[in-house]
Amino acid sequence: MRLRDGFALTASALTSRPLRSLLTLLGVAIGIAAVALLTAIGEGLRGYVLDNFSQFGTRIIAIHPGKTQTGGLGGILSSVRPLNLGDAAALGRLAHVEAVVPIIQGSGDIQYQQRSRRSDIIGGGHQLAEAWRFELALGQFLPPARDGRSPPYAVLGYTLHRELFGAANPLGELVRIGGTRFRVIGVMAEKGQLLGFDLDDIAYIPVDWAQSLFNREGLMEIDVVFNAGTGSAPLAERIRTLLVERHGMEDFNITTQDDMLASLGRILSVLTLAVGALGGVSLLVGAVGILTIMTTTVSERTAEIGLLRAIGASPRQVLGLFLAEATLLSLAGGLLGLLLLALLLGVLHLAVPGLPLALRPAFLLLALLLAGLIGVLAGIAPARAAARLHPVEALRGE
Repeated sequence: MRLRDGFALTASALTSRPLRSLLTLLGVAIGIAAVALLTAIGEGLRGYVLDNFSQFGTRIIAIHPGKTQTGGLGGILSSVRPLNLGDAAALGRLAHVEAVVPIIQGSGDIQYQQRSRRSDIIGGGHQLAEAWRFELALGQFLPPARDGRSPPYAVLGYTLHRELFGAANPLGELVRIGGTRFRVIGVMAEKGQLLGFDLDDIAYIPVDWAQSLFNREGLMEIDVVFNAGTGSAPLAERIRTLLVERHGMEDFNITTQDDMLASLGRILSVLTLAVGALGGVSLLVGAVGILTIMTTTVSERTAEIGLLRAIGASPRQVLGLFLAEATLLSLAGGLLGLLLLALLLGVLHLAVPGLPLALRPAFLLLALLLAGLIGVLAGIAPARAAARLHPVEALRGE
């Protein structure tokens, strides 16, 4: 049997029952579109989260107070000693350190004249904007402390400025933060949201004023930014040694930006795979559809199989014909699935413009290969059944 004749015979078998073939195609198409779309959404979310965390820089080490240890009697002992401004000053003297940001975070009412808004409040060092790569829309950021005490200045986030002042210039105006008056010296540029946290609805005040405002002796966090002259691991070890010397024990946790991004990457990769697996259920339905239609086709075309065998077609050729039919059916379903995917992407772009999507060409190629593999796997059993039919018995059965 010539290859051209085999292809024509396979194509005619599919087109002879167009409705049944179309329904089977839809089963595969929906599965392919679901897998590709859900994987694109998962990859898009992964990239979105990692990009948002990376916007703060990749050379940051965060130190938090407290370290949980396992006690000798099987209990959990928690040792918490607050980090203080002296620790931050000592860290700033380490080699290759560019900036040190002591942080205290809370929330409170910010008032200007008759307007009031409850927002997050961050008490930070004067290097916070530089360390976190934040830009200013107006004015300047908090200045260094003078004579051991910072001036009562505040910098407003973009949204907070708009809610309290509207289009007016807030520089030089007095606002009350937690009942204490602060003079506004700057407004941050718009940053947007990070995992549901509005980076623009924040008031920034000096960390020593935040200690008084929230009645805290210690710091919630110290961020250390280092230059390219060292790596995160050796610097983290030097930070650990310094703080152990100051505290007498390791009662703190050190997290590098590399560790955090790697952990996030692993978590989001698992999420992407899980989301893609959900779409794989639709592919399973499509595979069952191909298996069903091919099994039915074999039973309906018994006489045709017998005639092919009688005129000299070998069992291998019959096997190839039915496998080609199943593969062609699934590949056509894969192409239809990609068209359906393009339609879904267009609808999603119009309905949810901000939804992050990462559709890679490799995914499309993988989807087509997956469709072909499904056709082969689903068609093996019916094709083998067709190849094993005895020509005389097949013709007699008709």
